[in-house]
Amino acid sequence: MRFTFIHAADLHIDSPLASLGAKDAGMAEVFARANRRAVEALIRETLASEAKFLIVAGDVYDGDWKDVSTGLFFARELGELERAGVPSFLVKGNHDADSVMSRGLTYPPGAHVFASGRAETRLIEPLRVALHGRSFSTRGAPDDFVASYPARREGWLNIGVLHTSLDGKPGHAPYAPCSVADLQRYGYDYWALGHIHAAEIVARDPWIVYPGNIQGRSPRETGPKGAMRVTVEDGRIVEVEPLVLDAARWALADVDVAGVADEAEVLTRIQAALRRAQGEAGGRALALRLTLTGATPLHARLVARREILEEEARALGFQFARDGWVERLRLATSPPPARSPIPAEADALDIDSLIDEAAAEPKFAALVADLMRTIRDKLPADARAALEDAPTPAELARRAALARDYLKGARA
Repeated sequence: MRFTFIHAADLHIDSPLASLGAKDAGMAEVFARANRRAVEALIRETLASEAKFLIVAGDVYDGDWKDVSTGLFFARELGELERAGVPSFLVKGNHDADSVMSRGLTYPPGAHVFASGRAETRLIEPLRVALHGRSFSTRGAPDDFVASYPARREGWLNIGVLHTSLDGKPGHAPYAPCSVADLQRYGYDYWALGHIHAAEIVARDPWIVYPGNIQGRSPRETGPKGAMRVTVEDGRIVEVEPLVLDAARWALADVDVAGVADEAEVLTRIQAALRRAQGEAGGRALALRLTLTGATPLHARLVARREILEEEARALGFQFARDGWVERLRLATSPPPARSPIPAEADALDIDSLIDEAAAEPKFAALVADLMRTIRDKLPADARAALEDAPTPAELARRAALARDYLKGARA
């Protein structure tokens, strides 16, 4: 017998986009709609693939609903599967744990949510498939969370459904920690994992798979997003294929301006990068973070005119797509190697010396720290975390150099 099933995770329906909303409410709305459109694409693909069932390995929701429309949307999508006779199997993760959600709606009979007290097994008799899963009762999982999963059922295809960080991933808090060796000891054929937003086939014997989230939510979640289509033949898994489902995309692009001395040429290179990125997005809405790199005599001027250049880049982006947005223009340029200094006139303003002296002054450091706290308190929560309470000496030196370049560029 040959059949397929779909493995998805981390839908985060109606996840807020505060950082993008602070820059452009229209694009924030485009990306907010994209999240639901990706869920709709997941359901369409499940049906089009004639998949026998759908697995969602946690974090259907981003947290408690702001209003009931979030839950009604997902119930409507599950209804599509119910009418087609396709069951779904879900665990709750840290974002939609029992304790997080203050309310819920009745799902169709074919939607099975695993209990949170201990792992349980659900059987699909005609396919000889046994699914073992456990939901989170609170944001944190108890120490025995994974240990409660049952032994494999002999003669069946065994699938473990688990929301976990495994033994740790950069940028992800530890949830239901366990090792690959821990999972291998169960003898299951496939572990359908969730929580990590980057798709990864961790192991193939047995299959231990993260599908990633279905829609990128920030510049940290770039590239295609979606789910996994898994093919089973004669009781064993023969193929795991990524499905692209995202309706909008985040991307990063470096623009090399090394040696460029003409600002018009900088814009030409930005335009080329925008054209490439928009083509790679395949017609989707795009939020692109550009970074200019290289040693250029324009360095100081670019620093002084960064905001103007950023708006120019956005205007250029609209030439290729209505929903093509330059989320941010970053500078990683540097001035060319310094030549022998020209003797300064006695009354000339030595910007470099003044900035260096200020950066070394303790009162200046305290003033910068106070300003940073004031700015941080006015930022959205997700952007606020990126700023430290007090700048380190290295960060202070970097900001001093930035101020020097800004002053030089403004006077150019």
